[in-house]
Amino acid sequence: MTNFSLIKKITFKLFFIIIFSASATSEAQTIEKIKEIFTFYPNYRAVEKDSTIYKQKFIVAPVLSYSPETNLGFGTGAKYLFKFNGSGEETRVSNMPITAQYTLNSQFFLYSGFEIFTNQEKWVIEGNLLFQNYPRFYYGIGSNTPKSAEEQYDYYQFLVEPIFLKQLFHRYLFIGAGFRYNHIYKTAFEPDGLIAQNQPDGFDGSTSVGAEAAILFDNRSNILNAQDGSYLEFTYGQYGKVLGGTHTFNLTRLDFRHFVDISEKNEDVLAFQFFGQFTRGDIPFSEFSFFGGSDIMRGYKEGRYVDRDLLATQVEYRKNFENSPWGLVGFLGTGDVYHNVNEFQFGNLKPNYGAGVRFAIEEEENLNLRFDVGFGEKGAYGFYFSIAEAF
Repeated sequence: MTNFSLIKKITFKLFFIIIFSASATSEAQTIEKIKEIFTFYPNYRAVEKDSTIYKQKFIVAPVLSYSPETNLGFGTGAKYLFKFNGSGEETRVSNMPITAQYTLNSQFFLYSGFEIFTNQEKWVIEGNLLFQNYPRFYYGIGSNTPKSAEEQYDYYQFLVEPIFLKQLFHRYLFIGAGFRYNHIYKTAFEPDGLIAQNQPDGFDGSTSVGAEAAILFDNRSNILNAQDGSYLEFTYGQYGKVLGGTHTFNLTRLDFRHFVDISEKNEDVLAFQFFGQFTRGDIPFSEFSFFGGSDIMRGYKEGRYVDRDLLATQVEYRKNFENSPWGLVGFLGTGDVYHNVNEFQFGNLKPNYGAGVRFAIEEEENLNLRFDVGFGEKGAYGFYFSIAEAF
């Protein structure tokens, strides 16, 4: 058995041994005690004095992973859930995730993708913050690159992307703008490899600086694990060299999600997502559309296919069990990358499918630990362990 297979098996068993050992006692209190170990309440003293204040929660979970390019990786995944003082039931819970991981190959990443609601949801502040030194595989540009071309591409990345949206015209409609800064540096690749031969623009580093306009419609009852409602976000960014960028281009993203509660007894959910990304102009390699990852097209390594445009969709059935913290999911999706999206052909779409296990670590906010196994074409597969749903 290879080290990769052994670590995966150990990780898988540890996850279930810890949880099932609690379940085996048939004691709900035991399960709650285990969950409380990983939950902290930053404002509990204030809540004791004023019960109308939302009880903030900082929920953490250990993360363990292994892959040949990173060796053993370990760290934490966390969710900070809060409301500003003065917010009532009309304001949804703000979500600030934090993921930190370090590998035995001295690689790391620190990430937060946040969504914050001000009082009465007059404003939404969302965005991404990323700092990492993490490897990516490179196979070339296009939708038909061979797996045999695989080589490792290492780089440092610092990305910050805040977007400020104001509630306008409708209870759940938000319109606003922000900026995005994406800096790629200290790149490393095989001197005689495919990257060195192809030399895609920005392969040895780039800086993208631009302004973004955004429109958001979001009437989900819960942003962490929606039972119903819809989410639609459109962003358009224009990037140039005025503020220190190295390239001039534009980037458009469209993200649509819809959730249907199909079982009143168990609150089973059917979830849909459609995602598109389109770039035009003098585009650096880091701003191309990367196919695969832990959120959409699970089963493919992120960047297995790369080109200017990306279209992908997925559907997920989320099965919940009455009076149980456990849940199951099954998912199915398809997508592809294109130099121009008008090259779309149904026959060229790449499939993915898989299943996963859920364990509720915060029932009030419907927050789960998730463990997914995804599969793609030509033997592609991936394992994913994190906090909260893929979408």
